[in-house]
Amino acid sequence: MAKPKVSSDWLAACAGCHMSLLDMDERIIKLAELADIRATPITDLKEPDESGVDVGILTGAVNTTTNEEVAQRMRQRCKTLVALGDCAVFGGVVAMRNFFKLDETLRRAYIETESTDAAGKIPRSPELGVPTEVRAVGEVVKVDICIPGCPPDADVIFYALSELAQGRQPEIKGDKLHWH
Repeated sequence: MAKPKVSSDWLAACAGCHMSLLDMDERIIKLAELADIRATPITDLKEPDESGVDVGILTGAVNTTTNEEVAQRMRQRCKTLVALGDCAVFGGVVAMRNFFKLDETLRRAYIETESTDAAGKIPRSPELGVPTEVRAVGEVVKVDICIPGCPPDADVIFYALSELAQGRQPEIKGDKLHWH
């Protein structure tokens, strides 16, 4: 029997969830024995296989049209979609931007900060997409499993991914909802 394929991607986030995934340490080898780890932000493959993957993992909130496209592509290409971390599950810290006008937040972040040089400007690029209201992944696409935490505990991530790799549905409740 072929190993289930797993891909991940990040949206608007700090990368803490992917770092927590790496905090599984040597258990990553065990996970690699159970699953075929495909596209991730830290591998050469950057998009889930066109033919599809069994498990897709998204970290971060959706805050641009590019993030929407990434979330939609992952949803289309995976059987089970996991929202990993508070930003993906709830909008997290990134959603604090929704309390202010977009142009004010961009101006403060890229022009007015104390560390910005005199040539500071708001980045514009087709690759970045157009900023949108910040939303949790589940507000954009159907999510099958939510693993909250900022970041989620490596033990909980390992539990969930190893259960999925073995064809079982993980239950993220009780002691699986803890943070260190």
